[in-house]
Parts: sequence; C-alpha cells; structure tokens
Amino acid sequence: MLEVIKIDNYSLGTRIDKWIKNNLTNIPQSLIEKNLRKGKIKVNKHKVKSSYKLKKNDKIYLYNFSYRNLKTTKKKYIPKVKEIKETEKDIIENNSDFIVINKKAGLPVQGGTKIKENVINILSNSNLFEKSKPYVVHRIDKDTSGILIVAKNRETAQLLTSLFRIRKIHKTYLALSFGQIDKKKDIIDNNLIRYEGNKKILERAITHYQEIDSNYNYTLFKLKPITGRKHQIRKHLFMMGNSILGDDKYNSQIKKKSVNKNLMLHSYEIKFKIKDTKHTYRASLPDYFKKMLKTKRLTFRD
Repeated sequence: MLEVIKIDNYSLGTRIDKWIKNNLTNIPQSLIEKNLRKGKIKVNKHKVKSSYKLKKNDKIYLYNFSYRNLKTTKKKYIPKVKEIKETEKDIIENNSDFIVINKKAGLPVQGGTKIKENVINILSNSNLFEKSKPYVVHRIDKDTSGILIVAKNRETAQLLTSLFRIRKIHKTYLALSFGQIDKKKDIIDNNLIRYEGNKKILERAITHYQEIDSNYNYTLFKLKPITGRKHQIRKHLFMMGNSILGDDKYNSQIKKKSVNKNLMLHSYEIKFKIKDTKHTYRASLPDYFKKMLKTKRLTFRD
C-alpha cells in the first residue's frame, strides 16, 4: 500500500523524523530510522536520513507504513479566549501579508509531541486569521522572548523564508550575562558542534556582539547573529565564559541550576526590505528583564 503526502508551509525546514512524530505517530526514534533505512518512508521517492529537512514541494511516500494503528488518540488543543486575547495584545504589526508579535518567554512557536499551547495554534483560532492561516517563516526558542514574524499567505511565507535563507533579514538580540569582557565590540566566528545520532557535525557560526553596559559581575550585550545555528547566541556566550542568566543548559557558573527562572535573552529588533520598502520592528523588553537590569544596576535605553 502506497500513500503520498504533500507537505504544506507549516512543515518547511522541519526534520523528517520530527514531522513523522508531529503528524503521523509518536513512535521511537529508532523505529523511524529503521523505516527510513528500509525505504518504507521516502521523500520524493528517494531514501533520506532522519536529519533531512523538508523543502518546498516535497512529497512524502509511505510504503506499507501503517501509522494509523500506532498513532495514539489525543484531543486537539483549543486555546481559551483569554489566551487568544492576551497573544493578540502582543502584536506589534498587523497587515495583509504578515504579523509581527512580541512573543512571551515560555511559549513555543509550534506544537509538538508534548506541546499543547503554542503561537501558531493560538493564532489559528484568532479572528486575525479568519480568512487565512498562519505560516511559520522562522523560529525562536521557547524560552526566548521577543520578535517573531508570522506570514498570512503562502506567497509572503515563501518570500520571507527566502530572505531569511539568503541573510537579508537582520536580527538583533539583547542578553544579560555573567562576568565581564575584554573587547567591548567584536565578532565571534567559529564552529559549533551538533550531533545526528553518533555523527559529529561542525557548523560555522558568526555573531557580532557589543557591550551596552556592564559592572564587575554582569554584562548587557547587544548581539547580531549572521548565521542561524541552533542555540547560537547561548553557545557563543557560554564559550566566552559569559553564560546568559537563566540558562541552565549552557551554564559556565559553579551552580548547576540558575537562581533566575527566566532566560535573559530577548529578540529585540528585526530589519528587512520588501519591494524597496524598509521594515523595522522592535519588541519592548519583558517586565522581568527590566526588573533584572535594575537589580543588577545596568542601563538600557530603548
């Protein structure tokens, strides 16, 4: 039995193994990789690895893959009216092609196996998308607050995705970190390590940074990532010995767990151009971030 599924824009850039778990069935990773190796799951009739990222117009071919017998039945999460209204309040820009939102920390962009509440699900139930649907064009970490763009139509989604890919969209982050630095302004250009199973992969990562304010114990950074590697800013500051407050994963401090509950990383500004029109958007800092700066006697002028 053969089943062919054409992916939509929600899935662009998603790993094939994650797509299977999110859309078909939550089976062990080892079983997904086994089915990929045996050719029971193919993309465009070709065998791919679990790390393959889905592209525009990809078709997934399922050969005798009876996922419906494996899929666990679960109720679809419907956001409450209060959640929708609270999210709508965080919208910075709303036009016919896209919205720009100041995403709250702790709110994932998309759903997953164990994720219910997320930005896309909430927006899908908002009146702002009554005649369209939200398209993901980029992501920021669940615990990172700030600027997020969501497209309203396929054409804009494809355009913005392309601009991100060719690095024509420029993002600026703010991070509050431990320690001091020698150079007030510099470029970090090195290789970051990630793994696909047991395979070690090196990826070049470039980040421009500048000190905004500092004292003996803390530094407030402005950072502009040129590449878009996973956890790039968090890893780069960790490698410098300046872990971000609230980061328990990349923590160079003696304490295993950070006392601060919030990750002090904020997507502050985004700039891009469409048809000779310049777009610049800024997301104000969350109250907890402002309070922490005041506590640490650091200053940021918006």
